[in-house]
Amino acid sequence: MQYGGLAWATALLGLLAAFVAVRILFNRQWFLGWLRGTCGLLILGMAAVVGVVAYDLHSYTPIPEAKPLATISFKADGPLYRVSVLEGAQERTLTLEGDLWQLDARLLHWKGLAALIGLEPGYRLEKLSGRFLSIEQQSLAQHTRVELARSPYGLDLWRWMRLGQHDLFIFDPQARRVTYLPLADDAVYSINITAAGLLAEPMNQAAKQALKDWQ
Repeated sequence: MQYGGLAWATALLGLLAAFVAVRILFNRQWFLGWLRGTCGLLILGMAAVVGVVAYDLHSYTPIPEAKPLATISFKADGPLYRVSVLEGAQERTLTLEGDLWQLDARLLHWKGLAALIGLEPGYRLEKLSGRFLSIEQQSLAQHTRVELARSPYGLDLWRWMRLGQHDLFIFDPQARRVTYLPLADDAVYSINITAAGLLAEPMNQAAKQALKDWQ
């Protein structure tokens, strides 16, 4: 008897809620207001996404002509290396460990109408990686990967285009890498872009000697 009464009471509440919902749905002014509000929120959300994508694009830099993309120098600090990455007037100091280092970069070329109107290709340094030759040392290492750039809120236009092969008819996203080279105290390298990809050129004797010993 108790649960039967509760069931009837609950059913009556459901009928009352359904009656109110029907009254609201058949009110044309309410529906139009809801439709306008929903559309407004959707457009506002799209504007926010476009704004974040625009901020992400702002992190790319035009590829300089007759100049290196960056200069990287290494300084031994006990078992670690202090790494200085110089891009134009911006310098960052990072910590890395390992016997070898590797640099990944993104390139954003233009095609179609964007190329015709003269938009300049851009680049963004993505990450600097270190690696030990010993598997045991590598498994214990804690500073073998440094993110040099990150897209806000996970909205990564370049990665979305690369993974999904969406070029939007104007973008040509490319990945370039300096493959593993030896880490050495006081070594300095310039990072240049060529037709074959990224090229690290030794700028001092320490870097030249490290490459000579590695080869």
